[in-house]
Amino acid sequence: MLEGKAVVRETDMPHAMQSHAMELAYKALDLHEVSDCRSIAHHIKQKLDEAYGSAWHCVVGKNFGSCITHLCGTFIFFHVEMMEFLIFKDGKDSTESREEAIGVLQMESQDGDDA
Repeated sequence: MLEGKAVVRETDMPHAMQSHAMELAYKALDLHEVSDCRSIAHHIKQKLDEAYGSAWHCVVGKNFGSCITHLCGTFIFFHVEMMEFLIFKDGKDSTESREEAIGVLQMESQDGDDA
C-alpha cells in the first residue's frame, strides 16, 4: 500500500466527488498489490459506476499519456506518491444531464437560466 497524501494535479469535479474518488483509490490500494494497476483501476471504475451511473473510466500507472474527452464535472487527475490516477466519465453518447451524471440535483434555477 502507498501511504502518501493524494495530490490533485487537475480536476473539474465537485469537492465531494473528488474526495470520494481519492477514497476509492486508497481502498483499491489497500485491496490490491501496488503493481496490479488493472485491478486497482477496475475497483475504482466499478465503485464509481455503482455510485454515479455507468461510463466511468480509470487509468492507473506510473508513466502514461492520454488524450480524452470527458463529461464536464467528472474529471480528476491525481497522484499518490509515484502512482497516478486519471478518472473521468465519458459523456459522448450519454443522454443524461450533467447533474444526473454526477448525482447532483439542481434545486433552483440560477440567475434566470432555465436550462
